[in-house]
Amino acid sequence: MAVGPTTRRRQLGADLRRLRELKGLTLEDAGARVGISKATLSRYETKEGTVKWPTVDALCREYGATDEERSALIELAKGAKIQGWWRSLADPIPESMNLMLTLEDEVTREDHYACMYVPGLLQTRAYAEAVHRASEVHCDEREVQHMVDIRMKRQELLDRDEAPHIWCVIDEAAIRRRVGGPEVMREQLTHLIHTAQRPHVTVQVLPFERGAHAAAVGSFAILRGQSPELDVVYVDLLGGGLFMEKPEELERYRLAFQYLSAQALDLESSAELINRVSKE
Repeated sequence: MAVGPTTRRRQLGADLRRLRELKGLTLEDAGARVGISKATLSRYETKEGTVKWPTVDALCREYGATDEERSALIELAKGAKIQGWWRSLADPIPESMNLMLTLEDEVTREDHYACMYVPGLLQTRAYAEAVHRASEVHCDEREVQHMVDIRMKRQELLDRDEAPHIWCVIDEAAIRRRVGGPEVMREQLTHLIHTAQRPHVTVQVLPFERGAHAAAVGSFAILRGQSPELDVVYVDLLGGGLFMEKPEELERYRLAFQYLSAQALDLESSAELINRVSKE
């Protein structure tokens, strides 16, 4: 998969921090050496926002980076300008969705645990509309359609030449909850069965009979990048979402997903359960 601007920016931030720490410099000391503030250098290392390649060059020299490392990081800085398809949309989108789209544009794999609704990447349009109408009670119909359009556009990543692997563990409650009425739900479950037959999509159902489990707190997704340090966890919250990327947070959710996948039904049994519920 080609390395896109977000991955380059995140890799740049991680590498700059690594080089600074190897040199034993604080943010304040390193920034002072190249004429930038502690806050500015912190932003360079947090993997978001724009960077100036001459500053990256100067930092690399202060850190004692090799010529090869310095050249590579300068190229990362030059290629880190973010330009995605959603940037040209006429209507604004929530900031959390902006970041989700930016990250998702370059993922190699996504692990989803869904306890309330079918994951957005696997939703039909009618189901997505019903979800948004229920979740965004203060939105008018135009806003609902705008958000659903974005969700449908997101699903195009499933058709990429090098599509990421989408692994979903779906709680039985989500496939039994009648979102939008019987016909909408039947269409959604049929779509889920068909999508799960694609080679890069894995769908498991976590049945009620498993009882309490490791992720009773709510739905989450692990967006996996080119390397583990570029992974990000997205947790659903009322009115938006929370992104986490600290190593201990990532490890906690990776272990939770492994546990949930092990507790869930296998692929054949999951498909059988979804099919059975669709006919009830």
